[in-house]
Amino acid sequence: MDVLCLGESMCVFAPATAGPLRTAVELHAGVAGAESNVAVALARLGARAAWHGKVGDDPFGLRIKDVLEDAGVDCAGIATDPARPTGVYFKDPGPDGTVVHYYRRGSAASTMAPGHLAGLEPPRILHLSGITPALSATCAALVEELLVDRALAPATVSFDVNYRPALWPVEEAGPALARLADAADIAFVGLDEAQTLWGVKTPEDVREHVPNAPVLVVKDGGNGVTAFDGGERHYAPAEPVDVVEPVGAGDAFAAGFLYGRLQDASVAAAMRLGHRLAAGALQTVGDLAPPPAPATVRALLEDQ
Repeated sequence: MDVLCLGESMCVFAPATAGPLRTAVELHAGVAGAESNVAVALARLGARAAWHGKVGDDPFGLRIKDVLEDAGVDCAGIATDPARPTGVYFKDPGPDGTVVHYYRRGSAASTMAPGHLAGLEPPRILHLSGITPALSATCAALVEELLVDRALAPATVSFDVNYRPALWPVEEAGPALARLADAADIAFVGLDEAQTLWGVKTPEDVREHVPNAPVLVVKDGGNGVTAFDGGERHYAPAEPVDVVEPVGAGDAFAAGFLYGRLQDASVAAAMRLGHRLAAGALQTVGDLAPPPAPATVRALLEDQ
């Protein structure tokens, strides 16, 4: 397997027409999850991508599996828990932005524990996020096993900080996520979340806070991305786009960057592909967007 992504995926519901959730008559159903978003984007680029997680024995769990398999993601590692539900959440659009209501406490995914990936052949890249350790103590122990103890060595471990304030307070999340990011081979973090978690101001400040990850990618929204590769610093401005919905852009960037690394592209080239995938996600309702044409992907990954 090129990339194995592990985490929680959920079904998401949003008003089918403009307006708040309170008065909505029809809802649009979809599938969302940071790690499965990365798996889908990688599969659509042609990588051998798998998603491992845990779902309930319910229609929502079946929907997640159907959607991911339709996208070309290997779902053989999905576990089903007949005693726990699949997590769901609802988007509530409003004049001041969209509020998200999560119903994931006690979900099947929250029962994942060390040993969940025991016996698997190591992939080239294992992708995790900071959402999983916030789900439960056993999920935190699983991430510790995979990221710090390297249970799937020699896999390259990729970690996206993905701080979710609704899951744990910054006082707890800050030190935990810094330690995990620092233990990764490739770490992704948004500058805004780094400012919240660690009180930093610049990408260089983030590098001082996460000094040991061989590759550290600091995303600054519509401004651009700074990547530290050992002692080298790279910067790539974001592509200007008309934003339809920002959700999923970070996952798309991570997928493009990881695909570039799979192709042995330079960090600068991987950033270019990441930006292109992020731009597509920004112009799409939902978390996923069609990939660029293969010729475009090849051109973006060529050093210029």
